[in-house]
Amino acid sequence: MSQIEFSRRTGISQSTISDWKRKKTNPAADKIMTICEVLNVTPYEILQEPEGKNPELDYIVCTAGTENYELLLEIDSLNRKQKERLRGYLSAIREV
Repeated sequence: MSQIEFSRRTGISQSTISDWKRKKTNPAADKIMTICEVLNVTPYEILQEPEGKNPELDYIVCTAGTENYELLLEIDSLNRKQKERLRGYLSAIREV
């Protein structure tokens, strides 16, 4: 989901979302509830520690039209087997 779409669906300004991404501020409790509704997750799922991460609940918000956004669209279009191969490539690249 693009940052613009996330902003539109939550009613939260893009600048506020950008501040969260840059860790300048954190969402207020009422915003967390709105985010949970849009992402269809519970507050517990969104606030839990990273060690309990569930890949099904990982969300990345980025600006449409950016290089990262385009890359995420490409990755999202891959099937499961292709994504597993990509993870292998990424692992190999990190080891170099």
